[in-house]
Amino acid sequence: MAAESLLLHYSSSSSSSSSTKPSCFLSRHQSSLIESRTTHLGFRRRVLGKQVKWESLSLSSRGRDHALKKKEKGGGGAMVRCTAEGIERRVLIGDTASSVRVPERFKVVALMACVMCLCNADRVVMSVAIVPLADKLNWSNSFLGVVQSSFLWGYIFSSAIGGALVDKYGGKKVLAWGVALWSLATLLTPWAANHSTIALLAIRAFFGLAEGVALPSMSTLLSRWFPGDERASAVGVSMAGFHLGNVVGLLLTPILLSSIGISGPFILFSSLGLLWLSSWVYKVTSDPRESPFVSKSELRLIQTGKIDPPVSTGESPPISLILSKLPTWAIIFANVTNNWGYFVLLSWMPVYFRTVFNVNLKQAAWFSAVPWGTMAVSGYIAGAVSDSLIKAGYSITLVRKIMQSIGFIGPGVSLLCLNFAKSPAVAALFITIALSFSSFSQAGFLLNMQDIAPQYAGFVHGIANSAGTLAAIISTIGTGYFVQWLGSFQAFLSVTAGLYFITTIFWNLFATGERVF
Repeated sequence: MAAESLLLHYSSSSSSSSSTKPSCFLSRHQSSLIESRTTHLGFRRRVLGKQVKWESLSLSSRGRDHALKKKEKGGGGAMVRCTAEGIERRVLIGDTASSVRVPERFKVVALMACVMCLCNADRVVMSVAIVPLADKLNWSNSFLGVVQSSFLWGYIFSSAIGGALVDKYGGKKVLAWGVALWSLATLLTPWAANHSTIALLAIRAFFGLAEGVALPSMSTLLSRWFPGDERASAVGVSMAGFHLGNVVGLLLTPILLSSIGISGPFILFSSLGLLWLSSWVYKVTSDPRESPFVSKSELRLIQTGKIDPPVSTGESPPISLILSKLPTWAIIFANVTNNWGYFVLLSWMPVYFRTVFNVNLKQAAWFSAVPWGTMAVSGYIAGAVSDSLIKAGYSITLVRKIMQSIGFIGPGVSLLCLNFAKSPAVAALFITIALSFSSFSQAGFLLNMQDIAPQYAGFVHGIANSAGTLAAIISTIGTGYFVQWLGSFQAFLSVTAGLYFITTIFWNLFATGERVF
């Protein structure tokens, strides 16, 4: 009877002090003589076979109702439920097994990584399928460049518009509409190609218009769903999916083209988009506070240290104010430089390997594809390191500057070293290093938009992404003219490296992790 004596003693002592907070404890008393006992603390013990349960009776009507509604079946162990101050705690003893619940924010980032993979894979499909399309429809080489660039015609305009829509309506709705529309455009691409040239160019531009909302939606939604010291890792996981989309598209498209035909890969990837939508629409919300699935403890973790952005009034963002601040221009210049170098490597490396090292196109494609897998890994590492530094107490400003400096100095040095490569294997190594370091920018300028302008982050992202897309068009077209003018790639690679170094200086002078707007 030692356990009951302890209960009575604690009950008597607690009745003398009304300020004593309820606490949870238990006893594995084996006697079945006493079926129920209520203490002054308001806990009633019930003995059912070998299971002992304690129920709160006198904390509050809300806590009591919650406790009664949440009764659970247990195994051969003891369970205690305490609903004091609205907090549920569970203590499991013996061989009782507790179910493991995956946090909702992890499900959100998993869905985000999947759609970012699909986003990039849908782009790659056309890059591969354009070869049999050109043979079938007798397209000239010059027209191939027009078709490939038509995606960017829509993409350059939708980034800023899509970012503003994300700020007003939330990332969930805007991304859902974006996926639905770009999946439709993907499905209609083979039909448009067979119908007319104008129809094909219009569908590709519409495809780019729909995909322009993806990155602003990702950035804003993840900032809502993750605490500050986990956000870089979440973006790293999502962008890993984005980079792996290249691999998925390059691997699956040739197989489907040979087995089904030209329409095969377009049908598959558009169907995957609709399948993804079926989970996204019903399981995700723009803000975790609106989710019926997120637990109170997880919500407290997500909201820790956050300052809620002002409620949107529906008014247009103050463009002149946003563009009047140097931290905004630091982000814009960083995005321009990042896209300049990224698309130079993406678009011209197969030609580089064929021209400089005289390897065939199949080998050149293999050398060019290697970096994408390493980018996915290094991007996640960058996010994890960034979060660890913030948890260790380093300022957000310092962490953003460190990550972005690595993301630009690393590729700049690698491109300079590429000028001295004497074999395609060594050149592929330097390109892989360059792109791996460039993924550290994900923990730099890509996150900094939420730091300086949480209310207008989608719009800031859109402005920066539009400028970056324009830089991608100029660098992709300009590389060809530059190489033709000078007769080599080395000079243009040196110009690109110099741009990396100059932007690094500007970033470290004017970037900040503090809120500006």
